Amino acid sequence: MQRGASVVQKAVQLLMHDAPRGQPLDPALLRHFGISPAQTHYLVTAGWLQRLSKGAYLLRGDTPTTEGILLYLGRRNPGLHVGGKTALDWQGVRHNIAYRPRVALWGLKAHRFPPWVEQHMPHIYQTTRLFDDQFSLSESLRPLPLKNPAVLVSIPELALLELASDIGKRGVKGQSLEEALHLVDSLRNLRADRLIGLLRHCTRVKVIKLVRDLGESSGYEWGCDLQGIVDRMSPRKRWSSVGEGGQRLTLKP
Repeated sequence: MQRGASVVQKAVQLLMHDAPRGQPLDPALLRHFGISPAQTHYLVTAGWLQRLSKGAYLLRGDTPTTEGILLYLGRRNPGLHVGGKTALDWQGVRHNIAYRPRVALWGLKAHRFPPWVEQHMPHIYQTTRLFDDQFSLSESLRPLPLKNPAVLVSIPELALLELASDIGKRGVKGQSLEEALHLVDSLRNLRADRLIGLLRHCTRVKVIKLVRDLGESSGYEWGCDLQGIVDRMSPRKRWSSVGEGGQRLTLKP
């Protein structure tokens, strides 16, 4: 009995000393610290660990951070990344500063997030497929300075396409065209070659035409020569849809 108590005591000391703060712990991470399922159950019962949901635990007195939550989710959802408006914001491109803005998350497949994620990190998650099968997503994701290298964020060129995809959508995922126009005003240094490479793999007519229109509005060099890509995808055709409230979005040929 004394030996068992000593093992648990060492497990507690190891967790308190080495376990990452702000990051929910899953069984695999607990095993990395030498904590068995039986010991995990004991630590929850004894109050050293808080059970957030099935397979998610938190050290006593700890609070999940945005980065910690993203690390936890990323271990379960390959391809998960911060995209769209949030990716631009994290790279210094913003228009309005919102109180507790929703984090725009993109992934490759449907994923059910436990309720505590929304409580600690308001978010939007979507799996809209923007590209053909030849597109390599990993080449357009990167970690940011001063953040954990496992937290992946869309490069600005990909974030622009994701932002365009959200324009005109209904509900909480919707992005206003007006704000998007303001955001591209700050995208002076967008790389035309990377943007054109993405657009050539894009399969969404709306996205391609909106990026063209946003580029033309910006007046920057990267937005001056995108009509050719539009013509290959949808020659001489308008694109139109009706959004929430009956507002129609119509894009020129």
